[in-house]
Amino acid sequence: MALRWWWRCGASSRRAPALGSLPRLRPPGPGCRSPPPPAPGAAVCHFTQRSSTFSFPKICNIFRRFHHTSMSHLCSCSKTASDEKYQDPFQLGRKDLKNLYEDIKKELLVSTAELKEMCDYYFDGKGKAFRPMIVVLMARACNIHHNNSREVQASQRSVAIIAEMIHTASLVHDDVIDDANSRRGKMTVNQIWGERKAVLAGDFILSAASLALARIGNTTIISVLTQVIEDLVRGEFLQLGSKENENERFAHYLEKTFKKTASLIANSCKAVSILGCPDPKVHEIAYQYGKNVGIAFQLIDDVLDFTSCANRLGKPAAADLKLGLATGPVLFACRQFPEMNAMIMRRFSKPGDVERARKYVLQSDGVQQTTYLAQRYCHEATREISKLRPSPEREALIQLTEMVLMRDK
Repeated sequence: MALRWWWRCGASSRRAPALGSLPRLRPPGPGCRSPPPPAPGAAVCHFTQRSSTFSFPKICNIFRRFHHTSMSHLCSCSKTASDEKYQDPFQLGRKDLKNLYEDIKKELLVSTAELKEMCDYYFDGKGKAFRPMIVVLMARACNIHHNNSREVQASQRSVAIIAEMIHTASLVHDDVIDDANSRRGKMTVNQIWGERKAVLAGDFILSAASLALARIGNTTIISVLTQVIEDLVRGEFLQLGSKENENERFAHYLEKTFKKTASLIANSCKAVSILGCPDPKVHEIAYQYGKNVGIAFQLIDDVLDFTSCANRLGKPAAADLKLGLATGPVLFACRQFPEMNAMIMRRFSKPGDVERARKYVLQSDGVQQTTYLAQRYCHEATREISKLRPSPEREALIQLTEMVLMRDK
């Protein structure tokens, strides 16, 4: 059975070439900032109506060719040959993210003290603000590309606020579904206030985000960002299901990853590009960058579930296995340890399944291959954003792809 991949291109769609047609990764040359992007026309895994097919064993063979390439060598060039071009994304986006959480709390005005306390619980200013930071950098990069404007519009900053609100609401709901005990190093809302109130708090945050979205007054932006909420729900349903066939299983996993994680980043980037530039080609660049970075981010998150300690993650290690989820490292490891198939199908429900599965993953090259897959998505993100006019913000977005690969929490 072939594995189906989809390429999403807004209103249009095209067939993505088989992963086997992609060029082999090479170490970067001296002074380079990031690994070389794929050749023009090359693509990795994407989602839309039209499909191209290749077998899951081929994926494994492709990534085994990269096994002896050092990730630290590929990604250690954190600066360009000229330090003047290097931009720390968080430093560059700080101006536009100032008072971000205070502004979010203003959107959550509510008379009930307990509900306000619940809504404010995760908006404590201690988060990385990863998604809003990408959004404001993309806004500036698109504005500069269009008319050399270096200011973020108020409506574009609103998109950054809305993106963080939608993300946080999804975390509250996820914690209820997963019966999670900890998030970001502290107890979850559902553990403190109970599941029923946590669901209502998540709903309230979503409703506040919807009101903020309506105030932007642009029906196209409303359509783009409401797609995110639909994708989140569909992604959660995908996570509740599973596939028997290993090729369908991997496609299922990647589609779930896009809908639950990457859609928010992709569509938020697209939204600010629409607000800042009338060119549909720029909208597609922004969308593709956000999509590829978003998928890579989640792939690395799935790797960290096996390689990072609970204190670093802010949540229990091997949490996905305990939830019965077969992520990238598990699916790759299953090729070397077929006995894992039975555990995957019963969602690691038997005593000892979680421990054995974790052992198999660490004994296999599942972690490495998932990391290399994330690297391919980052290559594609770099290739897309490089089409924009050079700017500090564009360079920071390229730098961000390396930070995604190198993060440890």
